[in-house]
Amino acid sequence: MVDLDIQIPAAFDPFTEDKDSGAPGAKEYVHIRVQQRNGKKCLTTIQGLKKDFSLEKILKDLKKEFCCNGNVVQDKELGKVIQLQGDQRKNASQFLVTAGIVKKDQIKIHGF
Repeated sequence: MVDLDIQIPAAFDPFTEDKDSGAPGAKEYVHIRVQQRNGKKCLTTIQGLKKDFSLEKILKDLKKEFCCNGNVVQDKELGKVIQLQGDQRKNASQFLVTAGIVKKDQIKIHGF
């Protein structure tokens, strides 16, 4: 018999090193969404902030900066979520970047 060294190709995942790396922002995004309430009223939600940040302090600064009301809601699937009154998507993303909480490429803005 002849011994041949043949390598059988296995499933290759090009993103394995990104999944395993502990680099900040490798797979963690901050999602900023707007939800329509009734009529012209809407609600802005911010989720995906790291657990080592105090969401209550961030919320306090957001409320002062944008002159709106808001609260922190505990969700079973998503964890703690910040809710703000009104469409504050652009304002909230600029605030998070200027405060140094997240980088600009870590923010995903959803909505109409």
